[in-house]
Amino acid sequence: MASIDVEPLQHDLRFGARISGLTQHTVQSANVQQQIRDVFEDRGVIVFEAVEPTAEMQVLISEVIGPLKDHPVKMVQRYDRDNLPGVITIATSPKSAIVEIDGEPLITWQPWHFDHTYNDELNRAGVLRAEKIAPEGGATAFADGIDIYDQMAPEIREKAEALNLIYTLDMRYEQQTWGLPEKFRILQSGDDAIMEVAKTFPRAIHPAVWTRSSGENVLHMTPYGCQGVEGMDTAEGEALCQEIWDEVQRCIQPYVHHWQPGDMLLWDNWRVLHEACGCNPKYDRIMHRTTIKGDYGLGRWEIPAASAG
Repeated sequence: MASIDVEPLQHDLRFGARISGLTQHTVQSANVQQQIRDVFEDRGVIVFEAVEPTAEMQVLISEVIGPLKDHPVKMVQRYDRDNLPGVITIATSPKSAIVEIDGEPLITWQPWHFDHTYNDELNRAGVLRAEKIAPEGGATAFADGIDIYDQMAPEIREKAEALNLIYTLDMRYEQQTWGLPEKFRILQSGDDAIMEVAKTFPRAIHPAVWTRSSGENVLHMTPYGCQGVEGMDTAEGEALCQEIWDEVQRCIQPYVHHWQPGDMLLWDNWRVLHEACGCNPKYDRIMHRTTIKGDYGLGRWEIPAASAG
């Protein structure tokens, strides 16, 4: 019978697991697939170590959780070398945004977020694979929304539970009114071509806290692309978001993944926040991501019956 080895991702964390021994053969075993799904539901993040570093293997791992979904933004670069649907490419380029945090220039930095906030449908999960790893930096961080919720001060947690947040595809840092690092500045704005696409998307609404079918509450909010609180789209709403986010930053206990050849990483997009930590602009970095179909059913468009694209 095919088998895999499962270990905790990090012994001081309540989430995450490492899986080794996965091959194109074992990933097609019904027993192994069920074991992966069970670990995914329980731990939220899985690092697959020393797997075949191909898009085909990435798709096989992804399809254990569910069918692939095409990215909702058509201009996002697709990986089409192997004619595999649902794989996108995230890479540094001369048009990439460059920021400075604590005096360090960083390219492809993205703050804590969950994917597709700007959409009414929240995809189930993603799988990330590194094609070109920066020799310094370029890490990806993950944090558990269940643990964050549990660690928050009750009075702040109660405020978060009452909020529905407004999100947009306009994720320019110039537009972000809360949640940026203290010592932050923009060295180079990103390509504005996506702004034409953003104009075709209505704003989406997602709750700051939601409850899983297994009973745990999840803190699930991000400053990235957030335009405030539904019903309080004002400076007062922004201040409330900042107050809650300060508490999130106090409680967050992240796992920071430093990429090695043969790594693939699966995370639960309904539960886990992630951050692209960025790297020095002098380095190239190329990643590929799949989007796994699904929806937690709590997102909606601000305008009823609206559709994106």
